[in-house]
Amino acid sequence: MCKEIVVHNFLRLRQYILRQKADSRVEETPMTYCVGIKLNQGLVLLADTRTNAGVDNISRVKKLFTWQIPGDRIIAMMTAGNLAITQAVISELNERLDAPNPNQPTIYSVPTMFEVAQVVGDTMRKIQARYAPGLAARNVDSSASILVAGQRVGGIPRMFMVYAAGNFIEATDDSPFFQLGEHKYGKPILDRVINVETEIQDGVICALLSMDSTMRSNLTVGMPLDLAVIRTNSFMFEQLRRIEADDPKFYDFSNAWSNALRDAFSQMRNMDI
Repeated sequence: MCKEIVVHNFLRLRQYILRQKADSRVEETPMTYCVGIKLNQGLVLLADTRTNAGVDNISRVKKLFTWQIPGDRIIAMMTAGNLAITQAVISELNERLDAPNPNQPTIYSVPTMFEVAQVVGDTMRKIQARYAPGLAARNVDSSASILVAGQRVGGIPRMFMVYAAGNFIEATDDSPFFQLGEHKYGKPILDRVINVETEIQDGVICALLSMDSTMRSNLTVGMPLDLAVIRTNSFMFEQLRRIEADDPKFYDFSNAWSNALRDAFSQMRNMDI
């Protein structure tokens, strides 16, 4: 009887270990936070640059990519998820620009931002079909997403979220921002402040506050940050810059927000609740 119990417990333990292995990730699991905001005045995009495969394996990876044809179109993309998948998608998009094929649309050849999102979605689907089965066989998550934003001459600024299956959704007046990655900490400020009528500079401030809140609560999201600002009908980047960890302006900005929150909390003591 004791032997049967021992064997039974051993089998249960073995099944548990196998389940744990099946749930584990054998390849790096990138952590990220990106936020894109679509306003009447333009587009604001902000991304961190940290990837994390454990406490002893943290590195920087660019997640914000840009393209432009002056006076014709301007495009920005931010990536999250399996790093090998998203890098392959971006590389494929660039390869098509470097060696155009008349039978293959590119982000420069299609006439609308909707079709740009379609090109990205089709490329995502192609890359997933190539690599996802092999990754799944090794218990590696191949999920990935890409935020696509920009403007084509004759159109308005538009922003899309492209998913791993190649399908996508578009930002609207009712839902004017998208988040990638670790979104929960940075969402409250966006919910309270952002609407399509928000001034574009306020959108920049809100995006930075959203990122600051996320970095405070999740150490797998970190600096430096990449910021892109596109004003409607300008077809150029009003801002395209990297904010380093030792940036004194961002340090003061973060401290000012912390102090403002503490002051607001202190004032709540006077409320009758």
